[in-house]
Amino acid sequence: MLPLLPAVLLLVTFLAGPIVWSLYGSFTNAALTGRAAREPRFVGLDNYARLLADPTFPLSLLLTVVFVLASAVVGQNLLGLGLVLLIERASVAVGAVAGTVVVAAWVLPEIVAAFAAYAFFADDGTLNQLLGVFFGSAPPGGETDWLYDAPMAAVILANVWRGTAFSMLVYRAALRNVPAELTEAATVDGAGPVQRFRHVTLPAIRGSIGTNLMLITLQTLSVFTLIYVMTAGGPNYASATLPLFAYTEAFRFGDIGYGTAIATVMLLIGGVFAVAYLRVLRPERDT
Repeated sequence: MLPLLPAVLLLVTFLAGPIVWSLYGSFTNAALTGRAAREPRFVGLDNYARLLADPTFPLSLLLTVVFVLASAVVGQNLLGLGLVLLIERASVAVGAVAGTVVVAAWVLPEIVAAFAAYAFFADDGTLNQLLGVFFGSAPPGGETDWLYDAPMAAVILANVWRGTAFSMLVYRAALRNVPAELTEAATVDGAGPVQRFRHVTLPAIRGSIGTNLMLITLQTLSVFTLIYVMTAGGPNYASATLPLFAYTEAFRFGDIGYGTAIATVMLLIGGVFAVAYLRVLRPERDT
């Protein structure tokens, strides 16, 4: 245990410590200004009762679930796997170019990627310019302000664009570890590409699928900068996922206690996702 002690101390200091502080803060009326900033008072479950009565909370919770499912579980996961399967069948040059283009979005600093996505979806941005090429000076009905008319669709697509590379790299490594003899045996038995993928490839990479889903889900659940730069949670909370909702209450309105209560709920949701994925992984790990 001695060699692990420094790592354990770092985890306790920089991970467990802030979590415990946040949990305690959610039971207080801590604020950025005023008397509550100097002398926060313990208020018990008042913040959580207020949260359950807040009409914005169900909307934010729903938007968070939609954002995670659409951009991580479906978008990044399936697109990453599909890209790997296509790259494996392409020539070396085409595969290298495609892989580089996808990874480029992932290695960009998040703030740079967020501004690039904003410039793409803005009313005078790249998307409307491209649509203008096909429909004339503007799309049918005039230029669309995607960040105002369809904010969740815009941030979901932006997050898929930015995060797909991670899934692609995970699945690329997993596919290269699939035993070649299994695929060859299935081919000899007359299995086609779809059958080989379903009965050989998918079972062989099952562990990688579960691990990838858990990592991208937890990462997507905490996405803040991308949404804040593109929409700031608007219009009228239409794209305010839980991280944006917590930030707004804690730092824009100065209610730290209420904001940390929202953050605690978000932490619990992440724990639920993690436990669910670990249960899926458990049978393979036990064998």
